[in-house]
Parts: sequence; structure tokens; C-alpha cells
Amino acid sequence: MKCAIGIDVGGTKIEAALVDEKGQIHERMLIETDVPHGYAAVKKQIISLVETLINNHKGAPPVGVGIGVAGQIDKGKGLVKYAPNLNWENAPIKSDLQNKLQLPVIVLNDVRAITWGEWLYGAGKNCDHLVCIFIGTGIGGGIVSNGKMLEGASNTAGEIGHMTVDMHGLACHCGNRGCLEALAGSWALARDAAEAIQKDPESGSLILEQAGGEIQNIKAKHVIEAYHKNDERARQLVNRVADALGAGLAGLTNILNPERIIVGGGVPEHLPGLLSMVEKRVHERALKAATESLAIVPAQLHGDSGVIGAASLMIHEI
Repeated sequence: MKCAIGIDVGGTKIEAALVDEKGQIHERMLIETDVPHGYAAVKKQIISLVETLINNHKGAPPVGVGIGVAGQIDKGKGLVKYAPNLNWENAPIKSDLQNKLQLPVIVLNDVRAITWGEWLYGAGKNCDHLVCIFIGTGIGGGIVSNGKMLEGASNTAGEIGHMTVDMHGLACHCGNRGCLEALAGSWALARDAAEAIQKDPESGSLILEQAGGEIQNIKAKHVIEAYHKNDERARQLVNRVADALGAGLAGLTNILNPERIIVGGGVPEHLPGLLSMVEKRVHERALKAATESLAIVPAQLHGDSGVIGAASLMIHEI
């Protein structure tokens, strides 16, 4: 049975796994990303992980390495053009790894890797028209249309988090205003909570309590904790997230007419009721003809989707 190594490189952790052609993980490793020491240090970490997995594996050698990186990728060169969480610019990760490991290497955006995983082995299995959206600190996505992963003219298709849903909205980290991520990402939820509590401390007392009494320490998880305790201010904030996601996904539904929208990431995983809230709003906003066959479903592979997707794409390419 063919196998490949999948790598998911994030700003806080690197996960590596040996994955077979059925999408099953045989061995995995997880370490903290050495971001402070730059690209060379992280490259060394990745090489060490791959070599360890190869040495521990008793079967046929892996056919290659698939690596998902949170950033903008030059597909032809395997170059990470920009990865803000890693502080990488024009990092030649594909050629560096191939030269060292003597194995084929594929480099892709991390959420596109996740989309491959969910499409082949998770909530998108046997579906030719889907959108995958992952909501964590930021928002990323992937799009499959007519059985093909959309890449776009410069390999940036799927940047769902940076679609404008409010022309006059708040500033996003990308430099635009009113992006979906700036309204529904976890950093936006934390920002909105802090601003609301500054204006009316009493209404946000439970959220503030969860954050140890310090406004500057408020994170999305504190809002979610208060929401699960039926806090009214937290409920209002979560409803705003649902409104933004509903508007964004309704637009995507009208444009792409997907059969499934797969929703994953830390925010929906800790807010299981969010999907039904968003689905209701999508059906209210989108064209009826576009929603007739639409299902909005949770991701199935959770934290494994990135490594499974990256490895599976490598096997698929081979």
C-alpha cells in the first residue's frame, strides 16, 4: 500500500504523519514551531520529523512529502511567498526539502490541504461541488467545483476570509475593511467583546471574569465559555458572528452553488450550535434555487485533516 508523509506547518505547531492511500494515519508527531529562529530552524525541524517517520516505518518507503503552510504559495516553484505567522518571505521550502530528503515534495496552502483531506476522506467524500471553510484565529477555505479543486490564476483561490461582507466595516489584518475574517474570526470576536465591555462593563461581567478581570486578556474562548453559561452579552456577540458567516456563505452559495459547505476550525468546534444558526441565515439570504440541494455540515477529520490532505495529494499526484 502506498503511503506519504503529510506535514502541517503552523505558527505554533508542526504536525507530521505517515498516511496511507486510504487516508489512514499510521504514525504521527507533533512539536512546537521554532518561529523565533527563522526559516532555517523550522526547515531543520521538518527534515528531522520526516527522517524520524521514515526510519520508524517498517513498510515500503513513502512516495513523497506533502506540506501545508499557512501562507501564499507559488505552486510551480514550491515557494512560500508569504507566511505571516512564520515570518517567511520567498522561502524555497520545496527545493530545500527535495535536495535534503531525496523525495518528491508538494507545497500547498494549509486550508487547501485541509480541503483535500475532507474531500477525499471526510465530510466531502463523494461530493463534486463543495466549499470548505475553517474558522480559527483567521478564516481560510477551499473550493471544489465539478470535481476539481479550484486554484485560480495565481493559486490564491479559496481566500474566503478576505471576501468583503461589510463595505464600511472594521479593519482587517490584510489591510482591507469589512472582511469576513474581521467579523467572524476568533481575533475579531475577542476584539468585539473587549470593545463592548469597555463601553458597558456590567453587561460583560461574566466574559471579563473568564478573562481574569483584565480586558486586554479577553480571548474568543472566554466569550464562548460565557455563551455556554447563557450570558446575554456573549449571545449577542456570537449572533454577530453567525450573521457575518451567514452573509458570506450565502454569497458563496449563490456564486458557486455547492452541494455541501463543510465548516471546521476551533470556533465552530467549541460552538456546536453555530452551524444551525449559520444554516438558517444562509437559507434566508441565498437564492432558493441555490439552496435546494445544499447541506452545511461539520468537518469530520478535525485536527488530522491537514496532514491527511497534504499526504493524500502527494499520493494522488504520484
